[in-house]
Amino acid sequence: MTNETANTTLDTTRLGTTDMTITRVGFGSWAVSGSGWTYSWGATDDAESVAAIRHAVDSGVNWIDTAAVYGLGHSEELVGKAVSAYSEADRPYIFTKVGLVWNPEDPQGAPIRTMKPASVRRELEDSLRRLGVERVDLYQVHWPDTGEAFVFGAEEDGAASPNHTPLEEYWQLMADLKAEGKIRAIALSNHDAAQLTVAESIAHVDAIQPPFSAINRSAAPDIAWAKEHDTGVIVYSPLQSGLLTGTFSAERVASLPADDWRRASPDYTSGLAANLRIADALKPIAARHGVSVAEVAIAWTLAWPGVSGAIVGARTRTQVDGWVNAGAVRLTAQDLAEVATAIGL
Repeated sequence: MTNETANTTLDTTRLGTTDMTITRVGFGSWAVSGSGWTYSWGATDDAESVAAIRHAVDSGVNWIDTAAVYGLGHSEELVGKAVSAYSEADRPYIFTKVGLVWNPEDPQGAPIRTMKPASVRRELEDSLRRLGVERVDLYQVHWPDTGEAFVFGAEEDGAASPNHTPLEEYWQLMADLKAEGKIRAIALSNHDAAQLTVAESIAHVDAIQPPFSAINRSAAPDIAWAKEHDTGVIVYSPLQSGLLTGTFSAERVASLPADDWRRASPDYTSGLAANLRIADALKPIAARHGVSVAEVAIAWTLAWPGVSGAIVGARTRTQVDGWVNAGAVRLTAQDLAEVATAIGL
């Protein structure tokens, strides 16, 4: 809903110093990207996915987060199809990402982390085409450029290759693309506070996108940096890839499809028992408020100082209904204290 006067009943906030007012929750499209690539969530029904996106928008959600690499372009295509039903004035903001490039001949291979100028410009044009828009509302560098293969869960283990593009160069490129008019605002995802400081010296960081949840709070220093610099913050994985929905058990994890990347994630293996205990601690809070466990988990991230909004995935309309009103949940001091005890703060 690019029109600032669009009617919505959901809570909103300004995204940093940009001209965008966003709902506190946004639709995340990684989970609907389909199978056949390295970090798939398993097979999905495209018609159902499009219906879920449109249901979120019709429920008041005014931004969608995607990435070129999700489904190797397929997620952007689905988002483009979903938003084609809306006029320009009613279309939700579209946020996408750049910097993970795959080999079409090896879809199961790990994408490469690269921000070389020619590659970035090609990615931008491809994203605009798939999304069916003339401008990306928020263009985000997905990961720092190392020039190496991307391995989820071990992102900081490897040193950059000699041919990687330095942060100073690719952030200047992002600023240039914004000035050219094909990008409304620019952001950094998965960059730490030291990297954000370097970027800010070149051009203002409009927004950041770090992972953040009651389970994973490692990005707290980055969020604090953003708050100090009037930078918007949209957090991803507030439900820790589903673990904080209150619907998981060891038995459900064991039944995940073989091509669901979560089966190999430490959160779902060695850390599963501890993570399920945190989810259980949210249940009495949800009961007191008459809301879902997922809404409490999201509300907890939204209560963190500096957080503008949270990205939440869904494959079905019903899943959207389970979190769409999370922005209206007001956790009390008692609620926050109970969560703090559960997570050891």
